[in-house]
Parts: sequence; structure tokens; C-alpha cells
Amino acid sequence: MTTTPPNSGINEIVANNYAKIKAIREKGIDPFPHRFKPTHKAAEAAKCPADTPVTIAGRMVLMRVMGKATFAHIKDGTGKIQIYVKKDVVGEEPYELFKKQMHVGDFLGVEGKLFVTHTGELTVNAEKLTILSKSVRPLPEKFHGLTDAEARYRERYLDLISNEDVRTIFVRRSQIVAAIRDVLNTDGYLEVETPVLCAQAGGASARPFITFHNAYKYEMYMRIATELP
Repeated sequence: MTTTPPNSGINEIVANNYAKIKAIREKGIDPFPHRFKPTHKAAEAAKCPADTPVTIAGRMVLMRVMGKATFAHIKDGTGKIQIYVKKDVVGEEPYELFKKQMHVGDFLGVEGKLFVTHTGELTVNAEKLTILSKSVRPLPEKFHGLTDAEARYRERYLDLISNEDVRTIFVRRSQIVAAIRDVLNTDGYLEVETPVLCAQAGGASARPFITFHNAYKYEMYMRIATELP
């Protein structure tokens, strides 16, 4: 019988990441800078020819360290692109900081020129790295993702990070709503926001959610049909 708490593994990772944040700050580097200006999104950079200078930013979703060089994948809202970080190019101290203190899940800014690897993959040859946000909690396991249905609904941010299909639906829904809103705005319709809590229950035979308004001192009902004021 084990006495190890169920979250001891995650707690150890979190503690280790806080130690890395401290080590980064001791180097005089802000692990959570306020500004960074990319010139290209990942999808835009993927359409550019070799030797094009680019500045990209995104979450690191893959990292393969090979001694004095590292390949990694950076992912943003449009897609992902490979980066190549070489010790002789970025410098010894920045490379060691990147290799030892950064990991999958962190946000990174990369400046460099595009080139094509021998496998035919368009890659950014990193000349400068900028830490944009140091992740504290680990991401879900790469290959299995987040499969627990309860956890997916409770922690939607993890679901969107680990499940590409869910994220695609999320983006498309937002685009559909925006397109409908644009059409209605063009035709002269006026968008009106109705109250979330109402004095009377609406929604036909649906069972309403009831709460008590302390300021007004009476019960209120959460709206079911948004078209009812």
C-alpha cells in the first residue's frame, strides 16, 4: 500500500517549475514580459520562402534536445512551425537557459531566418530567443490527451489545448457567430442584451434556476430563453 498522495507527481513538477522561474529571474530575465511584437503567424511564416526573416511567438509543444542543438515546435492560433536552436548561433548562455529552464507548454518568442531541413520541413533558424511566459502546471499527456469527460468540462482550457478537434469547433462557432452578427449589423439590426436574472420565470415548462438577490431581497430566475426580456 502506497502512502504517496495522488497529486504528488504534479506537485513536484509545479515546484520544479517555480524553481526554474526563480533561476530565470536570477539571470535578470523577466519570465513574463509585457511586450513582444511578432511579424508573422505560424501559418503566414509557413508560406514564406527560405531566407525570409521572421519573428514568431507561440506555445512550445515539442522539444528535442540534441546536445548543442535543439529542434522544437512552436504553436499559435493559426498552426505550428518548427524552430532550430543552435548553441553557436544564439550564444552559450541563452542556449543553456533555453535547454535547462524551458519545457513543453512554455510560450516563446523566436527571431531568425527560414530554411528548409534535409527532410523538407520549413524551419526557423533561431538567432534570438525571448521567454514570453513560463508555464507552471504540466500539459496533458501528449498522445492520449485529455480523455476524462468530467475533467474536460471542468477544465476547458486543458481540453482546448490538448484536443485539436474541440479547439476547431470552438473557433468555427466563434466565426459563425461573428458572421451572423456582421450580416445583421449590415442590415441595420440593433443588438440588445437582455438580463441574465429575471423577476419572472420564462422558458415554458423548463425548470428554472432560482437564486436570491440580497440587495433587492427577493427571488430571481436565471433566463432560459434569451429573447425574453
